[in-house]
Amino acid sequence: RFLNPGRVSMPDFDIDFCQDRRDEVIRHVQEQYGAMQVAQIITFGKLQARAVLRDVGRVLSMPYGQVDRLCKLVPNNPTAPVTLQQAIDREPRLKEARHKEPGVDQLINVALRLEGLYRHASTHAAGVVIGDRPLDEVVPLYRDPRSSMMVTQFNMKDVESVGLVKFDFLGLKTLTVMDRAIKLIKTSGVEIDLAGIPLSDERTYRLLTAGATVGVFQMESTGMREVLRKLKADRFEDLIAVVALYRPGPMNNIPNYIERKHGREEVNFLHPTLESILSETYGVMIYQEQVMQIAQSLSGFTLGEADLLRRAMGKKIKSEMSAQRQRFLDGAVANKVPADKAAIIFDQVDKFSGYGFNKSHAAAYALIAYQTAYLKANYPTQFMASLMTLEQDNTDKLGGFHQELDRLAIKLNPPDINLSTANFSVENAGSKNGGGEIRYSLAAIRNVGANAVNAIVRERDSNGPYDDLFDFATRLDSVNMNKRQLLNLAKAGAFDVLNPNRAQVAGASDLLLRHTALAANERGNSQESLFGNIDTDVHSSPLPVVEDWHVFERLRQEADALGFYLSAHPLDAYGGLLKRLSVISYTTIVGRVDHVTSERVRLAVVVQRRRERTSARGRYAFIEVSDQSGIFEVAVFTDLFARTRDLLEVGSILLIEASVQRQENSIRILAQTISKLEEQGGGRIKGFRVYLGLQTRLEALSAVIAREQAGAGRVAVVQPFRDDLEVEVELPGGYAATPAFRAALKSVPGVVEVLDI
Repeated sequence: RFLNPGRVSMPDFDIDFCQDRRDEVIRHVQEQYGAMQVAQIITFGKLQARAVLRDVGRVLSMPYGQVDRLCKLVPNNPTAPVTLQQAIDREPRLKEARHKEPGVDQLINVALRLEGLYRHASTHAAGVVIGDRPLDEVVPLYRDPRSSMMVTQFNMKDVESVGLVKFDFLGLKTLTVMDRAIKLIKTSGVEIDLAGIPLSDERTYRLLTAGATVGVFQMESTGMREVLRKLKADRFEDLIAVVALYRPGPMNNIPNYIERKHGREEVNFLHPTLESILSETYGVMIYQEQVMQIAQSLSGFTLGEADLLRRAMGKKIKSEMSAQRQRFLDGAVANKVPADKAAIIFDQVDKFSGYGFNKSHAAAYALIAYQTAYLKANYPTQFMASLMTLEQDNTDKLGGFHQELDRLAIKLNPPDINLSTANFSVENAGSKNGGGEIRYSLAAIRNVGANAVNAIVRERDSNGPYDDLFDFATRLDSVNMNKRQLLNLAKAGAFDVLNPNRAQVAGASDLLLRHTALAANERGNSQESLFGNIDTDVHSSPLPVVEDWHVFERLRQEADALGFYLSAHPLDAYGGLLKRLSVISYTTIVGRVDHVTSERVRLAVVVQRRRERTSARGRYAFIEVSDQSGIFEVAVFTDLFARTRDLLEVGSILLIEASVQRQENSIRILAQTISKLEEQGGGRIKGFRVYLGLQTRLEALSAVIAREQAGAGRVAVVQPFRDDLEVEVELPGGYAATPAFRAALKSVPGVVEVLDI
């Protein structure tokens, strides 16, 4: 398509690079063609609804809190921005503020007049132009103070009109994931050249056929995974086709492609001349190149004419299409194709062409998809570690990857101040498919940051592992650590290796930071403290005596720091109750591919996040929830939301009866009833039987039991003495037989199992 001497329009180059090295490419282009012949492209930021309210509010000296509250009443939807007037029409609270709060009416009136104006100049995220002579001879230029590179004053559409070629140098995260995965694989003694891997790897196609494509480029969506299960791809051409077809419009041809591939539907080429063009895709028109080849073979179009036909079909200009149709029919008849058959073929081509995808683009995407699938199928630990490193700022995605690791039986080890780095790392890896485990990244803990982590790791690499909390505090520079960072490290369990009592570590944060500051001050002064050596002085201050968080609180704090539950899930404590209530998991729902209509299910979930919306009927919500199998979304409509709003707080453990609506490529879960899960188990649990191991810490068990001496439940302890003998002792008194008590018992080191009596 580019190497076409008959092409009239300028080509547009979109090129993806590893995101870590994109800047190298831009520097290379500047060096290759000259700094005066290379420039980025300008973009103009507009005053949209929220931005115009903030800017006008600032000029009017209105309180920040008031303006911020009003801005948050404007829906934030980047894909379909809402105008300020639309927000006012839809949100009663904005109307009320406009009429009742001083200054708000003026704010809104001015904002409505300014909305849509250009606010500032910026640079296009990827666009670069390269000229055959200095660009100041072609376009006016602009200097962005934040960049050393020139910027055109014309936007991306206008630079093309003056004859410049536009390149989009894009940073593609997937290429960086693959690069890092290859480097991790190399540390286990295996070197991979992705350009040389076979395109017929059985393990890769088994992964794709199973739809196990979490993390696989372009193939992660639920709908795509279902297509892959039905397609049963066994050749690279199938992947090119599915990348091109899985979009609105051509998606309707996916069933035909699958049925024809497996011989369940007859392949129709419309005319013998088209067989060589359409045989690869079983007679289904998929690519723009096929349209151009059909026009050439059937109607004698030149390459230039075929490109004009492709563009005309894409634009759907009626007059141009009429001319192209006549040219197509005349050429076909000249090649002895019956006129009626030629008309049918043109109509088929015309119907398809508006959705056509160029094969070169689809093939490039399919190759990256295959390469990521190959790495996941053959080196899953290294691939998932790389994927998680590149997504470590997105805790929602990390939670999903954690579920995928469970499915792959790859252990995710918790963050450890003496073992973790700024990336997700691989431990105990073997060679190909040799297993291994992933160690959680310290930089993926919320609000810790790469600078602090790099300082921690640098010091550890230079002077060895940290011996205890005070050793950590002494060796760390106070510039790199604040209370929030220290607290989140504690809540995530990063200090468990030094002190397993997370509540005590969190409570000692001020003491440890004072110690850090004193140690840094002493190093700076190159002299001892007035009261002697800093180490002995502060070590003499004991940590505050604090009881560790109970299991649910420990998990809540952990989820707050990591964004999801890592060491366990709050629902683990409700195992017996979930069975009695016939609760099913989210993955069970997804796996029921034979269900095509609505069904009623019962779910047990923990609320992760709540997003409220307004409709003509009132407020409703989408709640992001998790169970032991994954994270998903439940819709709560107006009437139910009004009755249960107080239950939908983050961390609430709920029982939801819901209807599941299955559409062609998606699942919607609509809540019908919502209640607290713990209220469903009242009076059902009689007590617990606690099975001890040989190394159980009895003092810890005794402390947990002592806290729960208020209830009618029974507790029996089972202690093994040898292989064929165990003794059961029922403890006197009554206990609170709750899921929280069960979870606390299971958390005691050495307890093997806790079962309901």
